[in-house]
Amino acid sequence: MKKAYRICKNYEFSSIIHKQNFIKSSSFICYFQPKEEEHNRIGISVSKKLGNAVCRNKIKRQVRSMVDEIFDFQEEFDVVLIVRPVYLKKSFGENKEELKVDREKMKRKSKEKRGKK
Repeated sequence: MKKAYRICKNYEFSSIIHKQNFIKSSSFICYFQPKEEEHNRIGISVSKKLGNAVCRNKIKRQVRSMVDEIFDFQEEFDVVLIVRPVYLKKSFGENKEELKVDREKMKRKSKEKRGKK
């Protein structure tokens, strides 16, 4: 995932989370809002509850790999992915499938929001 496609600033994470548009699954909470740039961006957050720095960085690398395969960065929304503790109990493949389903839900929900306005 290119640096241009990442959300890095704390205020950007906060603004997306405060919009209250989200999808919950067992391994992820996905907050999203309409994109602000020509491509969408993704931020990944891993809590200290999931392990030490080495473990959290491994999880972030895995999630980035999943995002590269699943997202085409032409979506209409920016996303903040919060990884939940159940992530560690599931395999990489199961988590990837769950993220695919979450992406489809976000697409549907963002289209509904645009349709209402």
